[in-house]
Amino acid sequence: MKKVCMLAGLFAAMALTAFAGEYCDSCQKAKVKSNINEADYKIVSASVTHNKKWGQLEFEIIVQGVAGRSVSKPAGQMNGAPVDGYVFPTSLSSEDIGFSKTEGIVALALTAHPDFDDTPLWDEDGDGDYGNDKIIWHPHWVVLVQDKRVPGGLSVKEFDPKDKTIVLPRTNPGMPMYMDSPGFQVVQEGKAIRVVVPDYRVRFKTSFKYDAVGAYMQISTGSGGEHTGDGKMPMLGVYKVYSVLSKDLSLPYQVK
Repeated sequence: MKKVCMLAGLFAAMALTAFAGEYCDSCQKAKVKSNINEADYKIVSASVTHNKKWGQLEFEIIVQGVAGRSVSKPAGQMNGAPVDGYVFPTSLSSEDIGFSKTEGIVALALTAHPDFDDTPLWDEDGDGDYGNDKIIWHPHWVVLVQDKRVPGGLSVKEFDPKDKTIVLPRTNPGMPMYMDSPGFQVVQEGKAIRVVVPDYRVRFKTSFKYDAVGAYMQISTGSGGEHTGDGKMPMLGVYKVYSVLSKDLSLPYQVK
């Protein structure tokens, strides 16, 4: 309960910043390149159901438009590359999903991005090429932290790649962020987008709180190359929030 209250406080602070428009100078200068149909990211309901018979958690988001239909145009490079997403912030801990202990909000993000492939272990389109799965919807576990450098108020937590104490899941894509590419199946069907997570992939923590968010994110590499930023902007930040199911990001929903 203490952690849920802390999460709610952090999200509430982020919401005030993001929705009131109180951005820092660098945030105001950031250009949001998303051109998607916002109805496709307007969340009207969401659920996480524990299927005891099959030992899995079934995540589902229902939108006003068509789930996953519209995606951002490619930037043609890593710096400024768009990332569209449906995100489940949760009360899970970083250790529950295979990271070492760290502060932040554990979220399951369903994403699509046209400029790069960050799932080197998986061939989502089944064509035999493991390096060309870009626009296909796929999941990531991430740890989010408050970040005033971007309009959405959050970014994926980064770490020093030289820090040998950091533990990552073996399915991580090799970037110096708390991000994993777990390879779970994502299914789109009309207004719904769904993903299934086996119980053992969250250390059997099948009772937790969550919320649902439609968001636009963006990569920033600065002068640091493909997988490193320059510190001025986050490597992967939230630039626009299209919808929040709870309205206040308080994680009020419980696994059924």
